[in-house]
Amino acid sequence: MTTIQQIDGVDWGDPPLDSSTLVRRCTALRRKSLDRFTAEDLRIMLGQREAVAVLLPLAIDMLVDNPLAEGDFYPGDLLMTVLRLPSSTWIRLQEERKRLTAAVATVDLDRADLPPEVLDTVAVAKQNPV
Repeated sequence: MTTIQQIDGVDWGDPPLDSSTLVRRCTALRRKSLDRFTAEDLRIMLGQREAVAVLLPLAIDMLVDNPLAEGDFYPGDLLMTVLRLPSSTWIRLQEERKRLTAAVATVDLDRADLPPEVLDTVAVAKQNPV
């Protein structure tokens, strides 16, 4: 499968030696095959607002299968990242918006063992879809 770098045609080059861990990770993820992206990879890149149009459909696919997909932090951290994307993100991605709304609707807040912030954010998203 292709990479973000191949899709957008921009090679960031190698990060400087004094780059932050996040810069090094994002640079590496731009070169990683999209079919190998994990929930954590998606969380990182979407959290940095990188390649959103490319990665958001992949994240939605993952969230449809498991709305509380977990990166490295806690159950639902990918969902939290997606729900925090600016509202302008969804203007051209209406189908993904509908799929996300459906995925959020399946989360049983009474049974989910989630951090309070996730519970609150998902509860709001259930009442006011993105």
